[in-house]
Parts: sequence; structure tokens; C-alpha cells
Amino acid sequence: MYPLTIGLAIENRDLWEQAQNCLAELPFRVTVEHQDVGDLSNLLDRLERMRPDVVLIDISTWKEPLEGLIASIRKAVGDPMIVAVNNAADADSILSALRAGINEYLFPPIGEPLRKALEKRSAERSRPGKGAKDKGKSFGMLSAKGGCGATTLACHVAAELGRQNQKVLLADLDLDAGMIAFLTKTKSVYSILDAVNNIHRLDISYWKALVSNGIPGVEIVSSPPTLASKQQPKDDQIRHVIAFARPHYDCVVADLGRSLSRIAMAALEEIDEVCLVTTLEVPALHQAKQIIQTLLDSGYGKNRIRLVLNRTPKRLDIGAAELEKMLGVPIFSMIPNDYPELYETYAEGRLLNRNSELSREITRFALKLASIEDDKQAGPKKRFALFKA
Repeated sequence: MYPLTIGLAIENRDLWEQAQNCLAELPFRVTVEHQDVGDLSNLLDRLERMRPDVVLIDISTWKEPLEGLIASIRKAVGDPMIVAVNNAADADSILSALRAGINEYLFPPIGEPLRKALEKRSAERSRPGKGAKDKGKSFGMLSAKGGCGATTLACHVAAELGRQNQKVLLADLDLDAGMIAFLTKTKSVYSILDAVNNIHRLDISYWKALVSNGIPGVEIVSSPPTLASKQQPKDDQIRHVIAFARPHYDCVVADLGRSLSRIAMAALEEIDEVCLVTTLEVPALHQAKQIIQTLLDSGYGKNRIRLVLNRTPKRLDIGAAELEKMLGVPIFSMIPNDYPELYETYAEGRLLNRNSELSREITRFALKLASIEDDKQAGPKKRFALFKA
């Protein structure tokens, strides 16, 4: 259910109490409480600052034409749902209210019709906007422990998918030590917390103001600066932001940080596949095994876990089959070790050169993950294929 914000402008005591009793049982937030509709200037100022999704306005004592009142509210707020409440139900009042642009007209008892109207509005706001797809693919990059390279892979996978004409969102959900802004040289002053803190006004226009375009084909929403990340979003807030963003992209690549944090667990409910990135170090493998077991115990399907061995040497001391048996899931991809190339890349403030062995392997990993055919491996296309029988 979309978390609506509500503005109340009700003078009549009985109507006020009925509205409050109804709202107390609904998961919506009242951001404006105003009990003097006659003080219109103060009311409009508060509405303009808080911009609620729904405005309940008491018209029982309003003597002026409603057209002016409704026009003033829409000018202050934008396009809220306006619900008129009145202690009378004569046909003339209802007709004049509808002509003035009121969305709903309610009279006592208002509890049940108000609940239905708000739930309907919430359902409408939850639907994808015009031009949005049903759902884009979503992938989470999770390091078994710090330093396994999930952030590096997230950035390069997103960049490669962008090159494949995919519309990509790269989201940094590592609120403790997010590095995507640094690696991509993103300079946006906004972060994922701005989306979380403004769920009540989250639409595509507001979202576009939050993201940046540091990589061709990729929009980036970064984590907040470390000192600003003391605020921990609620689980449903994280889920809501991801659910909102997904229909607007072909692919969402989320950096989930290291280990299984509460935020990572919440995000995984909206993510199709998690890429668990580990190295062959014993502590990393131990953590990987623990994470896999936790995911399986929580109902996250084995077929949604993609095990990625990063920085693998050319010669393994342990066989792939033995590793898979130990960890309980198959190895999805093995990324070679090329620390000098990566160090040079970071020092120069850029992503990997596409001609490097490491970059080519990450490209194969990205294409496999997104089920995109690798033209180089597919072989040359037959000439005159159009005229095949």
C-alpha cells in the first residue's frame, strides 16, 4: 500500500473526530492538522510546505464559492486528492462541490467511505506511472566480507549493461561505507536517503532529481556521506523505493554492502537474484557459507543465489566441485585476479579498460547475469539469413 500523507483542515468537532478515528487505523501519515479553515493564508502556507497527497477540507461553514478555495489548494500543493467533508448531504452542495473540482464528497458517518477513498488512492499511486514497464530485472551485489569486490563488480556490471542499450539503475545501498559515488565520480548532493525520507512525494519527476548520470546508459543513486548515514531506514521504506524504481529501468544493480545487514535482507525481498561475491580466503569462504545458509533458511530460493569467486588465481588449490559441495550452491562465475590493473584504474579515477582480461571477464559475467547473448561467442551471422526457407 502506498504510504499516503494527509492534510486535515476540519473545524467541525464531530467531523474532526470521525476523520481522526478512521486515520488511526490506516498506515497513512497526517502531516497537516488545521482546525480554522477561515485562516486560509496560514492553511495554504502549511499545505505548500508539506505538500500532502490528500487534503480533507471541511466545507460545512464555507460561505464563498468553492472554485476559489479548490484552485488555491491545488496551486499550493500541486495535484492532491481533495476530499470535502460536510455535515449535510443535500444535492446542491454535492453538485457544486463536484463542479468545483472536489474528488470526493463525504458526510457523516465518514469513517468507512473515507477509508475506501484513501485505499483506492493508495492503490492508484502504487501502480507504475505512464511509460513504466511491468518490472525490470534486479540484481544485488553482496560481499561475503569486506574487501571481496562487490562494489567494483556492481559498477562494472552496470556500465556494461548500459553499453548493451539497457536502461540501468546503479543503487548504493551500503549506507555504512558506500563507495559507488567515489568509483564512478558521481557528484550528486542527493542520496538514497532522500528517496527514503520523501516517499510521500516520490514520483518520477522527484526521482530524476535524485539520480545522476556518471556512466552512459546508467543512472546512479548513491549512499549518503558516512557522517550523514546514522539514520537507518525502515525495512518497508527500502522495499518501497526499490519497488518504485524497478519499473522505470531494464536492469537495477544494487550494491548491498558486506555481509547480511538488515537493510540488505529487506532489499532482497525486491531483488530477483543476489550475487554473493567471495574470494578464496578462508574467512571469506566461511562467511559465504553462513550467508548462503541464512538465505536458504529465510526462504530465499537457491536458484536465486549466484556465487561469484572474485580474484581467483590461475591455479586453484581446491577444485570447483569441492567448493560447490562445501558452500551448497553452484559457482556462477569466476573473476580473475588483476590487482595492478585495478589499482591503476582507481588511481586514474576511471573504470577498467575494456580491452583488459579482467574487464572482458566481467563483461562475460554481466551478459550471463542479464541473459544477454555475447555476440563474440555466438559466432558470425550467416549472410542472407533473411531469405532462409
